[in-house]
Amino acid sequence: MEQLTLMNSVIGGLILAASALTLLFFTGRITGVSGILHGLWQTTFSIEYWRITFILGLIISPFFSAIIGFNLPDQIDMSWSAISAGGLLVGLGTRVGSGCTSGHGICGIGRLSLRSIVATSMFITTAMITVLLLKFVS
Repeated sequence: MEQLTLMNSVIGGLILAASALTLLFFTGRITGVSGILHGLWQTTFSIEYWRITFILGLIISPFFSAIIGFNLPDQIDMSWSAISAGGLLVGLGTRVGSGCTSGHGICGIGRLSLRSIVATSMFITTAMITVLLLKFVS
């Protein structure tokens, strides 16, 4: 797998910032992917099309990135069961942590929210410990 470059990171950060600011400007909502996804499952009589559009954008944006020249991984060296278990654990973590890395890490830290700074620090610490444990186990 190819290493990320500084320019890729800067461009990715600018795209994330632009999407967060666009959502805030047009809907008055803070970008938190788990909250946006969860809102699709709420039983209300009105459909919030911005949520559907946002999630579809997350799904199709890697294809557009590949078209304009960003390299995407062509294989993932992990089983589907491990990926599924990881997804379930991330979902559980977003409920326990009252938000996800996009809501806390991008928008919360940008607003200098102490709660988000603590939550993001916990996300990162847990991720580092998980990577270390997985490296020693395998």
